[in-house]
Amino acid sequence: MKNFHPARKRVEVFVGESVRILRELQELNQTQLSELTGIPQATISAIENGRVNLGVERAKVLAHALKCHPAVLVFPGWEVPLDAVA
Repeated sequence: MKNFHPARKRVEVFVGESVRILRELQELNQTQLSELTGIPQATISAIENGRVNLGVERAKVLAHALKCHPAVLVFPGWEVPLDAVA
């Protein structure tokens, strides 16, 4: 692992943006994600646009539908110190 160089951070990603990015990577529209989660499409739109807080319970439901860990959605800008990486 001595040749490991962490990627440079290019853009700041916010919570709503992380939801939108993962949704789009899986080629889902907001209506489809709404059907998978039971969260109204208007609420998903509001989360993605930063008008509504994600919250832990919504993060769990969305993470399950988007096949990721909830922390990916809740802490998109989290940085782990290099010495803590396994």
